[in-house]
Amino acid sequence: MNGRGATRAPATRPPVTRRLTLRARMALLTAAAVALAVAACATAGWLLTRNQLYQELDRRLAATSGGPPGGPEHDRPFRGTALRIEEALLRCSQDPAGGANLPPGPYEMTQVVTASGRRCTLPGAGALEVTAADVEVARGERGHVYHDGTGVTASGAADHVRVLTRPFRAQDGTTAAVSYAISLDEVEGPLDNLALLLTAVTALGVLVSAAAGLAIARASLRPVDELTGAVEHIARTEDLATRIPEEGTDEIARLSRSFNAMTGALAASRERQRQLIADAGHELRTPLTSLRTNIDLLLRAEATGRDLPAAARRNLLTSVKAQMRELSSLVGDLLELARPDEARPVRAAVALHDVVARAVERARLRGPGLTVDAETAPWYVLGDPASLERAVVNLLDNAVKFSPPGGTVTVRLTGGELTVRDRGPGIPGEDLPHVFERFWRSPSARSLPGSGLGLSIVARVVAESGGDVALEPTPGGGTLARVRLPGTPAPRD
Repeated sequence: MNGRGATRAPATRPPVTRRLTLRARMALLTAAAVALAVAACATAGWLLTRNQLYQELDRRLAATSGGPPGGPEHDRPFRGTALRIEEALLRCSQDPAGGANLPPGPYEMTQVVTASGRRCTLPGAGALEVTAADVEVARGERGHVYHDGTGVTASGAADHVRVLTRPFRAQDGTTAAVSYAISLDEVEGPLDNLALLLTAVTALGVLVSAAAGLAIARASLRPVDELTGAVEHIARTEDLATRIPEEGTDEIARLSRSFNAMTGALAASRERQRQLIADAGHELRTPLTSLRTNIDLLLRAEATGRDLPAAARRNLLTSVKAQMRELSSLVGDLLELARPDEARPVRAAVALHDVVARAVERARLRGPGLTVDAETAPWYVLGDPASLERAVVNLLDNAVKFSPPGGTVTVRLTGGELTVRDRGPGIPGEDLPHVFERFWRSPSARSLPGSGLGLSIVARVVAESGGDVALEPTPGGGTLARVRLPGTPAPRD
């Protein structure tokens, strides 16, 4: 009991099967399954053998009692037995010996049953217990009946017997029944021995199956042990380069391939994360260094009491502002790219022509000496308005940045295809496969401002909107950007 008087509930232990190892559970289940199968087969075999032995006894009883039962009720027993039966019926002695001085009957046990249910023994033929079925046969209500019973031999020994009771009609018209019995010792003895033998075989089968199950479990779980070892090694060392053999086509091989694919994806994700951090640090270092240098100059001038010339001070502040803008843009790009794929913004209907128009106005402000020739037709798409505008602005910024002074940037939006063309130096063919990679910048553009993230953001936004983007060189120089977005020329209801 704790300080508040409440009793703590006892900790529940998991079931026994949960505390066993997988190998032990497999061995136990295999042994149990084999034990049930062997026990079922042994029981079925014992019952079939018992049924055959009882059928043989019934055939012997039918043969010794005058043939197969089912004939007319007045059929007389053979070998002159009818006279002895009538004498026993008239005398109706209850003594199992029935007069030992008389010659014994031809059957191990034979007696007459009257319609009133009274038994009448034959000389030296023992006595049998009278059942209700025997009385029904004596009354003519049933044709014949087989059943197990108990009897007493002429010597007074009790015995388990198999009984066949058949109808009998005396010469004076009296109806009765005659019960013929054979001892069950010749059946019960072999059945008992068979039961012991089958029990021993079942026990041996359980032991053998347990050993076989343990061996099978050990062999079957060896790949699982290897997989477990690899997982523990990765958890201990964080070495995602570890691979598991993928031999075969079974479930274990599939699990190994899935595990290798998972570790490969994790390794690639870790490498992309490391590369992103390294590239981001490299890109952040330049504006931060420039900012620190300019601010140090301003602070040093103020500390020494030597005022900077107005033009120099204005240039430093302008540079600080430009570096802050570049730094803000870089941080925004990093946040956009760091957003997980599953955290996609809610898609809504967007008028792409309006987005292009706003981006064109911003591009004209950033390139005052350039001509931006824009023609757009109405086109409505599903996407995130802010992301789409950022992507179009990035495309136009690239075109402005690489256009020569006094050049022209051509923007067209027709039938869901947006094209942006500049007249700059163009992109070499060997660089085209890399233009959409994060932080990738061609050698000719490394001296220009930018982080190398703009086109990566374009590719991501366009893919999220269900479209595609490509860059291609144009005749006469320059680069053409093509963006195709699914949509409609009229707004959807």
